[in-house]
Amino acid sequence: MSDKSLKSLRLVLADQLTHTVAALQGIDAEHDVILLAEVRSEASYVKHHKKKIIYLFSAMRHFAQELIALGYKVHYTQYLDDDNQGSLEAEVAYRLKQYDCDQVICTFPGEYRVHQDMLSWSDTLGVDVDIRADDRFIATIEEFAQWADGKKQLRMEFFYREMRRKLNCLIQDGQPEGGKWNYDADNRAKLPKDIHIPNNTQFAPDDITQTVIELVKTEFNDHFGDFADFHYGVTREQAFIVLDEFIAERLVNFGQFQDAMAQDEPWLFHSHISFYLNSGLLTAHEIVARIEDVYYTHLHDDTLPAIPLNSVEGFIRQVIGWREYVRGLYWYKMPEYVEHNHLNAQRALPDFFWTGKTKMNCLSQCIKDTKENAYAHHIQRLMVLGNFALIAGLSPKAVNEWYLIVYGDAYEWVELPNVSGMVLYADGGMLASKPYAASGAYINKMSNYCKHCEYKVTTKTGEGACPFNYLYWDFLYRHRESLANNHRMGMIYRTMDKMAPEKLNNALADADTFLIKLDNNDMV
Repeated sequence: MSDKSLKSLRLVLADQLTHTVAALQGIDAEHDVILLAEVRSEASYVKHHKKKIIYLFSAMRHFAQELIALGYKVHYTQYLDDDNQGSLEAEVAYRLKQYDCDQVICTFPGEYRVHQDMLSWSDTLGVDVDIRADDRFIATIEEFAQWADGKKQLRMEFFYREMRRKLNCLIQDGQPEGGKWNYDADNRAKLPKDIHIPNNTQFAPDDITQTVIELVKTEFNDHFGDFADFHYGVTREQAFIVLDEFIAERLVNFGQFQDAMAQDEPWLFHSHISFYLNSGLLTAHEIVARIEDVYYTHLHDDTLPAIPLNSVEGFIRQVIGWREYVRGLYWYKMPEYVEHNHLNAQRALPDFFWTGKTKMNCLSQCIKDTKENAYAHHIQRLMVLGNFALIAGLSPKAVNEWYLIVYGDAYEWVELPNVSGMVLYADGGMLASKPYAASGAYINKMSNYCKHCEYKVTTKTGEGACPFNYLYWDFLYRHRESLANNHRMGMIYRTMDKMAPEKLNNALADADTFLIKLDNNDMV
């Protein structure tokens, strides 16, 4: 067979490692060529966490092997290949000529900048470029836009209900299972002292992964994070093992303790599947179907232990509610969304976000977990790291870049709305109904971090006071004009108005002193 028979170059990106991804549908296995490439521009446009690069490169290499075993023609460009063209467009152009293909087929990407590049490829490459919708999501970009158009406020809860109805998920006779759509109020318990926490699922690196680890040691040594103890799954089979072990060992307690945090316990009862879901080894449809099937199997079989509805609903809400919502909002509001800075936050990112060297134990713990694992669970990201970034007035651009760098599940479509919208309120309330600002009392309620801290969470101002306490009031004071009319903030501003002037002034003075030290990168 001559190269003239190879018609389509089918591009698969690093977060599209799904055998049924749109770019591969209808493939002519005899003639078409699948392209996967470890391109330098994508690996280095921000200095991704070492474990994120290890995970993606290893998962890509395993995925390519699976495709070859299925009989497909695959061109895989490794990072150090002499003919690596360095960018997606250059790789596509080079392989088009190499294999004499006359069209490119790809799947809609997860980042606006990549999509904008793809839109120009037809002209620059001189061939047809078919950008197919990514049908691995529950909602299409168009469906979200149709739902959002004309609404004064966009709220995840109502979109989530639409996704439940679309999938007929946890619905009986048209009504939500148990009579309520949302059981989040049942999901805020602190961990008991004597509770057993199951181990997270781990895999020993195989030869492919070990080769990638050595590559990262030499080529990405100046990137953030540790590469030691890499234990993530890198295949679809392993990803399903992670999911199934979550269901068997942790789902029963997931709901109740999903907001809890604990010293030296990064994994807790969470699923740890975001790596696999966001890179395509698992899909939302199959995850939800499996969770729902297990729930009803246990519900209707007296020999099996019941799985709490709040755990099942809370998990499904993260997958088909929150995840779908932020993706829809991202594409609905881009490209201007990236520029939002509603609270005019300008402070540079402190050095301790990279080193973890701070006397604030909660931050030190969460940064340590992040550095070691390229992972921290959502409350660590939102109510410790994000809460500090919000009340200290850190720049949205700097904070967004940090989150994109440090987490293995971070891609701009999911990272940007979560950070600019949920964490920083930089979008002025498009995504969240209020800023998620909190004092040290919240962290103390949901964790044991404060027991190990140099600061005293019960001390509000003065020497030894928890910085979250006075920074919280300083944040509210600074942004009163912007926030006081928010109906969810009224009560807290009434509380502030009742504070003794001396108490408030002390908090503001302590905040000023702390922020000067922060700007100087002094030890805080």
